[in-house]
Amino acid sequence: MTRARATPIGSTATPAAHRSRSRPRQRLRASRVFWLLALPGLVYFLVFHYGALFGNVLAFMDYVPFLGISGSEWVGLAHFERMFTDPDFWNAVGNTLFIAVLQLVFFFPAPLALALLLHSIVGDTVRKFVQSVVYLPHFLSWVIVLALFQQMLGGAGVVNGWLTGLGANPLSIIGNPDVYGPLVVAQLVWKECGWATIIFLAALSQVDEQQYEAAALDGASWGRRLWHVTLPAIRPVIVLLLVLRLGEFLSIGFEQFFLQRQSVGPETGEVLETFVYFTAFTGGDFGYAAAVGLFKGVIGIALIYTANKVAHRLGEQGVYKA
Repeated sequence: MTRARATPIGSTATPAAHRSRSRPRQRLRASRVFWLLALPGLVYFLVFHYGALFGNVLAFMDYVPFLGISGSEWVGLAHFERMFTDPDFWNAVGNTLFIAVLQLVFFFPAPLALALLLHSIVGDTVRKFVQSVVYLPHFLSWVIVLALFQQMLGGAGVVNGWLTGLGANPLSIIGNPDVYGPLVVAQLVWKECGWATIIFLAALSQVDEQQYEAAALDGASWGRRLWHVTLPAIRPVIVLLLVLRLGEFLSIGFEQFFLQRQSVGPETGEVLETFVYFTAFTGGDFGYAAAVGLFKGVIGIALIYTANKVAHRLGEQGVYKA
């Protein structure tokens, strides 16, 4: 016979209650290595993303760094009133929207097309080699990427040298404001397209091969298998990434445009990120720059909320469920 464990006098807790309270502590101790590895990333986001949100108060102040927040003058909505009547601001908005639309039309589908191409390659050796080659530009800095484009498409670059040797007129691409938008999108596609295929390749690997076999037995061509099997299977991933991309619609990058701004002039090369930078650190108008940044963030929130609602109407989960 087993003897029942005596409960201390005055204690109302049962052994089951003790076990239920100790389970969270046990799980925490078991995953302490994971939390230690995740701690630097958590601190980074807490300090530089969530903590930085308190800096939006500068958008309502005539902020002077030497006086600090407590000593700077409160101006209310004056910066926003100035923003909507500033032609330089609207020039930056126009340039940003133009390049953002080009990125959405040409860059967003490019990783999907490349992932479909890589997925169709039968040989594992060839697929891994191609993946390694297309991933490589992601790890290059924008300084190196722009230097490579300069060497290829510049006035004294390889392409113009080849055209001159054939007796043709050289092309004016680098530094030409008329082709600046397509050029920066081409640079982005070359640098980031391969890396952006990772999520699509992961989604394609989950598609049931039996569906392809059944469609092939029914006489479906490669195009019909793509349209009726592949794309519907990865549609949730496509919608999710599209919603996230719309949320960053006005955040088209900084370093790429900062390095090329002077070559085409502010009229063509100024975008919202560079406008905020030069307004704050060159002009010293930190309050106005913070107002522009806050405006861009509010528009991003509205876009991702609207896109998520549209995703729900289409029957997809989106980023979150309302």
